[in-house]
Amino acid sequence: MFSFLNVSSKFLSWDMDENGPLWRYNLNYMDWLLQSDMTFEEGAYWIDLFISSEAVNRSGFEPYPIALRGINWIKFISRHRDKIPKDKLQIWDNSLYSQYRVLTNRLEYHLLGNHLLEDAFSIFIASIYFDDNGFFSLAENLLKSQLKKQVLPDGAHFEQSPMYHCILLDRLLDCYNVSISGRRGSKVHDIDFLLKEYAERMLGHLESIIYRNSEIPLLNDSANGIAPDASELFEYANRLGLKWTLIELKECGYRKFVSRVFEGIVDVGNITASYQPGHSHADTFSYELRINSSPFVVDTGISTYDKNSRRQYERSTIAHNTVTIDGRDSSEVWGGFRVGKRAKVKLISESGSSVTAEHDGYGVKCKHRRCFSLKENSFIVKDWILGSQIAESHIHLAPGVKILSQSNNILDTDVAEIVFDGAIEVLCHDEYVSKEYNKFQQTKVLSISFKQSLSYSIKIKS
Repeated sequence: MFSFLNVSSKFLSWDMDENGPLWRYNLNYMDWLLQSDMTFEEGAYWIDLFISSEAVNRSGFEPYPIALRGINWIKFISRHRDKIPKDKLQIWDNSLYSQYRVLTNRLEYHLLGNHLLEDAFSIFIASIYFDDNGFFSLAENLLKSQLKKQVLPDGAHFEQSPMYHCILLDRLLDCYNVSISGRRGSKVHDIDFLLKEYAERMLGHLESIIYRNSEIPLLNDSANGIAPDASELFEYANRLGLKWTLIELKECGYRKFVSRVFEGIVDVGNITASYQPGHSHADTFSYELRINSSPFVVDTGISTYDKNSRRQYERSTIAHNTVTIDGRDSSEVWGGFRVGKRAKVKLISESGSSVTAEHDGYGVKCKHRRCFSLKENSFIVKDWILGSQIAESHIHLAPGVKILSQSNNILDTDVAEIVFDGAIEVLCHDEYVSKEYNKFQQTKVLSISFKQSLSYSIKIKS
C-alpha cells in the first residue's frame, strides 16, 4: 500500500492512473526508498521490479521522475552498499546510468524553472557517483546558469513558492554535501563556492519568511507535508558548516510585518518567474495574518494539481485575501499552470511598518492601490480603486475562528474584531481551504463590497 498526497492505494503498475498524474509521478520518484522503516530487502525488491518493468513504464522515463528517482537510488545504494551483491549492484548501476543518459538527452528546456534546476542537481550528484566528467561538465554549466536566473538577490526562488523554495534548497544542500565529501578532482572543488553561496542565500531568505513556529506561508503553489520543514533544513545546513544571516525581503515581492502579537506576510510583487509562471496565482496584494502565533487570515492553499475547477478556483483572485472587480482575476490564470495577461505592480512607498503599492490588473481601465500597515495592536488594510468600479474585498478566516456577531461596520470573532470603514455590505459564506493536498477544512469567508475606497482594521480584543 502506498500513500501520497493523503491518498492511499495498492500498487497496480508504474503507470497507474487511478489517483491522478501527480500521485503516479510520486510513485515513480521513489522518495519512499529513504523512509526510516524501509528495509534493504524491501527497497531492493522495488528497484528490481522497476528495472524489470522499464520497457512498459512511460511515466517513469519522463525527465523529472528520472531526476528525482536517480537521487533517491544513489542515496539508497550508498546507504546499503555493503549489503548489495556485486552482480546486483552492476545491474542497478547499468540501469541508473542508462536513465541518466535519457535525462541528459531530454533536459526540460520546454518547462525551465524548477524542473530544469532539478535536472541539474540530479546530474551533478550522478557525476560524483559515477565519476563521470561529461555529466559533471553538463551539470556545472546548468547550475551556473540556472542558479543565477532562478535565485533572486534576496535569496528567494523566483517561482515565489515557499514550498518549492524548501524543496530546491534541500536539493542544493545535497549537492553541496556530495561535492565536499565525494569530490574527485579540482573542478568539483571549484564549484563548492558556488553551491555554498547560493545555499546560504536561500537559507537567509527562508529564515526571513517563515513564521515563529518555523512554518512556511502557503503562498502560490505551497502546501504542508511536501517539502522538508525549515527546522530540518537549518539543522542539515548546520551539519554542513554553513553560515547565513537574515536577508531583507525585497525582489521576491513579499513583505513581513511583525509585532509582539501579529505576524503578517503580504504580497506586493510582480510574477518574477515571468517565462514560467505555472506555480503562480492571481493573488496580487493578498496576505496571511497570524495572531499570537495562530492563523487568523489564511490563504486558500492548494489541494490538487489536476486541471479541474478546484485548481482554477485555488489560483483565482477570489480565493485570496485581496480585491476582485466585477469578479475578475487580477492576473489571467488558466489551464492549470498558465498565466496570460498579468497585473503589473508599482511600489508607492514602504517603511518598516507599512507598504503601499498599486497594480493595473483585472483587464479593466482602473487601478487597485492597497496599503498594509501594522501597529502594536492592529493590522490595517486600505484599498482604493482608481476608477468608478464597484469592488469586493475577500477575507478568508482560519478554520476554527468563531464569528460572534456581524454588521457592515464590525465583525466580532473570538480572536479579534475587524472594523470596516467604507463597506457597502459585508457578507459571510462557507468555503474550504487546504493546508495539504486532498485535505479540506471548512471555514468562513468574508466578501465586502465597496466603491472607490475601503479600509479595515484587525484589532486585538482587550
